[in-house]
Amino acid sequence: MRGGPNIDIMTIILIVISICLLILCITYFKINAFLSFLFVSILSGLCLGIAPDQLVGTIEKGIAGVMGSLTLIIVLGAMLGKIVAESGAAEIIAVQMVRLMGEKYLQWGLMLTGFVVGIPLFYGIGFVLLVPLIFSISYRYKLPAVYIGLPMLAALSVTHGFIPPHPSPVALVALFHADMGLTLIYGLLIAIPAIILGGPIFGRSLRNMLPSQESIFRQEKTVDQQEYKQPTVGTSLVVALLPVLLIILFTLIPYIYHTDDTNVQHWLKFIGSTTVVMVIAIVVATYLLGLKLGRSMVKVMSIYESAVKDIAMILLIIAGSGVFKQVMEDSGVSLLLANTLQQLPISPLLLAWLITAVIRGCVGSATVAALTAAGVLLPIVTAGKVDPNLMVLAIGAGSLMFSHVNDAGFWLFKEYFGLSVKDTLFSWSIMEAIVSVVGLVAVLLLQIILY
Repeated sequence: MRGGPNIDIMTIILIVISICLLILCITYFKINAFLSFLFVSILSGLCLGIAPDQLVGTIEKGIAGVMGSLTLIIVLGAMLGKIVAESGAAEIIAVQMVRLMGEKYLQWGLMLTGFVVGIPLFYGIGFVLLVPLIFSISYRYKLPAVYIGLPMLAALSVTHGFIPPHPSPVALVALFHADMGLTLIYGLLIAIPAIILGGPIFGRSLRNMLPSQESIFRQEKTVDQQEYKQPTVGTSLVVALLPVLLIILFTLIPYIYHTDDTNVQHWLKFIGSTTVVMVIAIVVATYLLGLKLGRSMVKVMSIYESAVKDIAMILLIIAGSGVFKQVMEDSGVSLLLANTLQQLPISPLLLAWLITAVIRGCVGSATVAALTAAGVLLPIVTAGKVDPNLMVLAIGAGSLMFSHVNDAGFWLFKEYFGLSVKDTLFSWSIMEAIVSVVGLVAVLLLQIILY
């Protein structure tokens, strides 16, 4: 970047304008998030001084850089979640958790259900799959659906924001070159207090909030689940939790088992890589939830094909965020941002949470907010000023803040539970704010403990 002494201020103004334009494209003009990222990135690149003939290379490099390391993980994660849902395993886990906790602790049972099922399932799938269970239990025990259901949805939301293999955490790990295993372990530690406070504890205040559609959602088995054998509870839990267990295991092995044998080290690194772990999980799921229960290989593959279609747009949005990030790097803005942001009298993790939270409040999408903020905050991580694993989680926490009328999840909750906008704000929106703030506090405490 060339110019007079005010060039830094002008460049920062251009970045702010770029982010505002991105928000306007998505919210006001209703342009698809991927196309919005692409358009804004091209305009930003030209305004920030990237030569037109080099801009195409920047776009291609940005897409290749972010997608190369995470496409397989996200696609395989979607496949796993889909077969867990289609086979009935998620429903079996939910029913067993409720039985395990008993009527007295229904909220806690549903919270555990949301947490376990939320790890392999994407938020939207988990929501639609588990909401009928909430209403079924509500009808059976004569309890308000919002009161018993919010803890489950809090768990689903937190896993979506913090826990790999969900798209946003995986994309942030790739962008920041963080450690997937450590991010997962830290994410689980942070998720626990966030879910407890945002779920059962906050849910107690909603006992008198009554929806109007409790009798509508009576749980019935799908034709697909009636046609095949049902998995056991043990099988369901093993398949749903296998990726998490393997990633944690291979993250801890180097600290427990020391060897100088390079061949052993190479094999452990290979088998413990997130991609190979997801491949192992898919192989196990294909047999235990597919072939063993009577599904043909053709049927299992059709389930996987459907899963990939479901996440096509998520992958494109992530690719678009990669372009935005690359424009920031190739234009030299990343270095400028790094120098500017490092001089601010505020923790980088708190700054990350604030930026992401503001963008989330503007655009509505947690994934778009996280990936947009990551493009701005990447220079701080690259400069080595903050733990990249904690930065992933700080952004994840920020991406759950300010869920209101521009968020699809807000309306999903409102319509399914038959609530007014006011009641939705006082239940769903406050729950999201609680898990976001608790997540931030937990990240900051982890930083103090670790450093």
